[in-house]
Amino acid sequence: MRKSKYTEGQILNVLKQADQGAAIDDLCREHGMSRAMFYKWRSRYSGTSPSMLAELRELKAENQRLKKMYAEERLKAEILKEAIEKKW
Repeated sequence: MRKSKYTEGQILNVLKQADQGAAIDDLCREHGMSRAMFYKWRSRYSGTSPSMLAELRELKAENQRLKKMYAEERLKAEILKEAIEKKW
């Protein structure tokens, strides 16, 4: 997946400026983004605080680590199952 050139902090800052009454067209022009990107950010990050984003990032990393551990253990189990089923 392509990485955004904007950090989550920058995105939250732009959304906060819009909530405070700044014109969306001016914000988009100032930050070099499209209106579609702004509305996409608004739908994804509305009502999110920086601490919630950090927690979400940690949970995603932990989930990825657990999925990797599960895949490794499942592979070991398959190898053992094949070894047991083999006729010597």
